[in-house]
Amino acid sequence: MSEPLGLPHHKSERPGEGGRRPKRKLLRRKHLTAEQREHRRLRTRRRGRRAYIRSVYSLPSLATLGNAICGFVAIWVATLDPNTVSHDRMTQFFVSYRFVAAAYFIFIAMLFDAIDGRLARMTRHTTDFGGQLDSLADVVSFGLAPAVIALKVFHDSTPNLDPIVARTVWCIGALYMSCAMIRLARFNVSNEHGEQHHFSFLGLPSPGAAAVVASFILMQQDLADPGNHSLIQHRPINSVADVMVWILPALVLCAGLLMVSTIRYPHLVNRYLRGRKSIARLVMTLVLMLLLVIVHRYTLGIGTLVYAFSGPASVALSRLRKKAGFGGGGAAASSA
Repeated sequence: MSEPLGLPHHKSERPGEGGRRPKRKLLRRKHLTAEQREHRRLRTRRRGRRAYIRSVYSLPSLATLGNAICGFVAIWVATLDPNTVSHDRMTQFFVSYRFVAAAYFIFIAMLFDAIDGRLARMTRHTTDFGGQLDSLADVVSFGLAPAVIALKVFHDSTPNLDPIVARTVWCIGALYMSCAMIRLARFNVSNEHGEQHHFSFLGLPSPGAAAVVASFILMQQDLADPGNHSLIQHRPINSVADVMVWILPALVLCAGLLMVSTIRYPHLVNRYLRGRKSIARLVMTLVLMLLLVIVHRYTLGIGTLVYAFSGPASVALSRLRKKAGFGGGGAAASSA
């Protein structure tokens, strides 16, 4: 008797034993084609990315967040009202030394930025999530915070500005922040994990640009308010501080443009301090450390300025040498 239409077949009539479909045999890696290997690699990578979202590595991420928090605190301190009277001693201290404290918070953010990268590479936990988080923190600490601090220093030191000058200075700050964002986005695209890929930077690094602005502000504030240093308590020093205020917007503009330039800058730690070095370099490093102890503001200021403008200077020198060599060769050819 035939089975009515629409009724399911018996389990024994289905393919496979007991009505179950036969399991596909797993192909070994050596039998996979190039297309299948690429598909497996992309699938594993997608699963890994989803895992990064669910779980992150604590120590590098905490250091990165500490970097962002320091940048946020620097902005908050720089924008405090100087006429504020608070019962909180810490708040009152920040009100009294707001620009100096804000600049120091930029340097503390740099320490966190150096620590998170070291922790990630030492523990071999360099992930795309950590790289994106680090760039977001750098935008706050090394892009937004230095621009805001420089604007506040300039406007507080030069009241009753012409509206055109005030808008120009504001646009310079916005351009600096935009250049920092572009520089960090370019770094994310071209970055490669591993210590061997971090011996030079294309363009001035964003921490280096922030160090230039913050250390210049530290020098200007030290000259404007020398404190108990009786040797420099006279009007010419204050005049130098006033001149530095007007130089500050130009310095911010140069630092922003150098970040998006194609000039190569060396990684100071990886290139000059790692590995076996000569005694002369060891003595030079020791002298710099002692100068940081004695006059750290001026050592940081002059050192960061030399580092930032060494790139354009080296490019200019190389072009002059090429021109001189070309001219000499031409003269030799004509004399022959």
